Amino acid sequence: METTEFNRRIGRSFWFCFVPILYYLGSASGFEPDFLFPLENVTIPQGRDATFTCIVNNLGGYRVAWIKADTKAILAIHEHVITNNARLSVTHNDYNTWTLNIKNVKREDRGQYMCQVNTDPMKMQTAFLEVVIPPDIINEETSGDVMVPEGGSAKLVCKARGHPQPSITWKREDGGEIIAREGPNGRTKLYYVEGEVLTLTKVTRSEMGAYLCIAANGVPPTVSKRMMLHVHFHPLIQVPNQLVGAPTNTDVTLQCHVEASPKAINYWTRENGEMIISNDKYSMSEINVSSYSMQIKLVIHRFQKSDLGGYKCISKNSIGDAEGSIRLYELEAFNKVETGDMSVMEKSSENDIEGRESSESHINHGFQGLLTESSDSSIRPEGNEAPKGSLGVIAMFWCSQLFLLLFFL
Repeated sequence: METTEFNRRIGRSFWFCFVPILYYLGSASGFEPDFLFPLENVTIPQGRDATFTCIVNNLGGYRVAWIKADTKAILAIHEHVITNNARLSVTHNDYNTWTLNIKNVKREDRGQYMCQVNTDPMKMQTAFLEVVIPPDIINEETSGDVMVPEGGSAKLVCKARGHPQPSITWKREDGGEIIAREGPNGRTKLYYVEGEVLTLTKVTRSEMGAYLCIAANGVPPTVSKRMMLHVHFHPLIQVPNQLVGAPTNTDVTLQCHVEASPKAINYWTRENGEMIISNDKYSMSEINVSSYSMQIKLVIHRFQKSDLGGYKCISKNSIGDAEGSIRLYELEAFNKVETGDMSVMEKSSENDIEGRESSESHINHGFQGLLTESSDSSIRPEGNEAPKGSLGVIAMFWCSQLFLLLFFL
């Protein structure tokens, strides 16, 4: 800092000492210098190179100087750099153009620059160097991932620096809506929210996911930070079909829909509490639907009578647990048998359905054929009664024979 101030004082002394001499040399030529074009303002990102061009006609014996107007520091006179700054240089095209070059522009280079000719009165023109800085997110002052219980509140903070000062915009990574529950309008759904702080109240599981803090100030590149909002709640189980029927020797699929956060442990048991393990008889799978929900399935291979009864899907996490129940029963299947001129349905099993505790609409992955339900709740095939059409034909045949016999008598 002391070295810089010393250089400025030396530069001013140099300039004040040599102004009279330069003035004398310039006035001896008899021409009056003038600027051909105005000095243009420059806006440039930090780290790039900036250039000011000053075009002077009829310079004669006068000299051109570059000055930092706001600090009154003399930078260069004609082709000689005065300031002790290796990033500055001056070039001249041997005619009427003088150029001030500033390499690797820094924030402190911002300000007013002057191209000056040592006439009397002095002639000059100025231009402003604006140094812009792309946005940068301040990690130390910005939120990370946030965990909140369902129904609670979450506060996400994002701070950024740059020049001009960046603006902050919040969006959901999946393109979903942000639900704002504060203000006079009550519950509002927005695709983006502006401001350094995003406040979410009465948070639900549907608001779980990644949120993006985006900082922009018109200087590329725009930057963003990803934050995860975790909403914790105890497991919830929904059973699409609580009563499932299937014929024997077929594969039966039981399924439950589970929602839980944090991630739960899911498993299946028989109604007596016996845990089911994957083997040749049972296959289990999980299919993720979202960040907090999944479908869990149990496949029972080669369904037998010993598999009849109740099954439970159970889900447990650090907050709580839940279970769903499914009852499996045998469904009678019928084979179509051709007998002469009529078709009948033949029962493939003589066992009645056990444990029918809900409507037929709950049957899933089961055989469905041409079935009727009798008053004793067992399933019977239609068409097991005597073929009334055939008896009518036989009766008419004997009646006609009797009529012919009486006619000839």
